[in-house]
Amino acid sequence: MTAIAQDIKIPRPPSETSPARVVQDAIAVAQRNLIAYRRVPQLMVFSTIQPVIFVLMFRYVFGGAIHVPGIPYVDFLMPGIMVQTVVFGSMGTGIGLATDVQSGLLERFRSLPMARSAVLAGRTLADLVRNVFVAFLMVVVGYAVGFRVQTNVPAFLFGIFLVLLFGYVLSWIFATVGLLVGDPETAQAAAFPLMAPLVFASSAFVPVKSMPGWLQAFASHQPVSVTASAVRGLMVQGPVLSNALQSIAWSALILLVFVPLAVSRYRRAV
Repeated sequence: MTAIAQDIKIPRPPSETSPARVVQDAIAVAQRNLIAYRRVPQLMVFSTIQPVIFVLMFRYVFGGAIHVPGIPYVDFLMPGIMVQTVVFGSMGTGIGLATDVQSGLLERFRSLPMARSAVLAGRTLADLVRNVFVAFLMVVVGYAVGFRVQTNVPAFLFGIFLVLLFGYVLSWIFATVGLLVGDPETAQAAAFPLMAPLVFASSAFVPVKSMPGWLQAFASHQPVSVTASAVRGLMVQGPVLSNALQSIAWSALILLVFVPLAVSRYRRAV
């Protein structure tokens, strides 16, 4: 019997740090966060109302006062609105994690045999799925108010990819902020000073050349501007390669800095 027992190999569950285990745990956490949108549909409704209001406001309130040479303002505006929408949406990552810290949910996650990084990866993955829906909603709303893609399908899809990639990497910044403050109201208050200069001092809504000279140096190369300009070039017209490479470089840099910071802060927070 002993010899037989020694020949039988009992399969072991994958290690908590194995890639397969991390992916499984991250998907489970993402599903948990996505279920919240189904059970509380108001979360999705109100997260989509704000970008629609921005589209209508800029299109019909400010659009008549802003002139962009060689291109209808609505075509200039919509790529910027898409980027602005995922920037504002990334706040939800920080607020959600701060809520989980305050409620003690992260402590319960810590007691489970799961990968530590999966909690953060699952949260950011769920927010990425939400951004997919919101980005294509912006395309539909944009078409309703006169926006037209003037390039081709591959270029358009690559533009959507850049928008989603940028929103995903920003969610890691706000995940770090949420874990640092540990309070949802404070996380929301702390996020705005980070977002406002990036969104409004950018090429998202107006050409950079219309800004004062001292501001153009910042606005021309900051991540929101280069991403909005790259998406605009891919969907409508304008330079693409330089802006796209800068956008991807910014995304890679943000991930390299803030993923380790967020995971380290998560370990200390719980």
